[in-house]
Amino acid sequence: MAVTREQLVDAAIEVLDESGLAGLTLRQVAARLGVQAPALYWHVRNKRELLDLMAEAIITSTVPPEVQEPAPGQPWWEWLTDRTTAIWLGLRAHPDSALVIAGNRPTWETLPQIERLLAILVGLGFPPVEALNSVLALGNLVTGCVLEEQASANRPAEEKREEAMRAELHAGTRFPTLTAAAGGMDPDGQAGFEYALRLMIAGLRGRLAELRAARPPARVPAEPITGSAAEPTTRSPAEPTTGSSAEPTTGLLVWAIDDGPAGRRG
Repeated sequence: MAVTREQLVDAAIEVLDESGLAGLTLRQVAARLGVQAPALYWHVRNKRELLDLMAEAIITSTVPPEVQEPAPGQPWWEWLTDRTTAIWLGLRAHPDSALVIAGNRPTWETLPQIERLLAILVGLGFPPVEALNSVLALGNLVTGCVLEEQASANRPAEEKREEAMRAELHAGTRFPTLTAAAGGMDPDGQAGFEYALRLMIAGLRGRLAELRAARPPARVPAEPITGSAAEPTTRSPAEPTTGSSAEPTTGLLVWAIDDGPAGRRG
């Protein structure tokens, strides 16, 4: 029986969902496919390469087409929030997915997707290295939140200890600040993830504003002065033409176009 790489990866994810990462072995995957384990080495050199392929498949499946790129007129920060949240929700559906994702390396097949994502951010005004660091930071946030949630779910129950701690906090006498904070915690981690994501998106918006403010003013020609061959002057993009209620200059027009994702107004 010939096995394709796609079948191999699908079978590996099925084993992961049933047995977790600890139960994921090439032998188990081969058994699910009805072949001997050596047959899998036609497609992967080792388990690490299989994990990279699984990470690619899991992440790709979490990003629906509607959030691959910003919708027309959609603010870039809303799109990036939706995209990151979709990945977080998708990873939560697979046990130990954070452990699979952590430390993975992109495959050749994922490079065009990464290129498109970076191109959108660079089109907004981020330098390429900052665009990449932004993507990695958001990915680390997602992986860290999912890892914490999944590790907590696998933690053995310590009912007596937890009950004693809850009673102490409920009393609110020894640790009043901690009691007040714990009262607003979300047990499933969603509120914490959304709060952290809002902070990161706000930081990215602030950084982009800094980058745009630091751009040199656009050089535009001055209005010709009657009777002289005036030299061009440099004027701020937002500066109106002297002596008239002029339309925005070309420089401001460029900034307005840049204000949206990938050259769209956002």
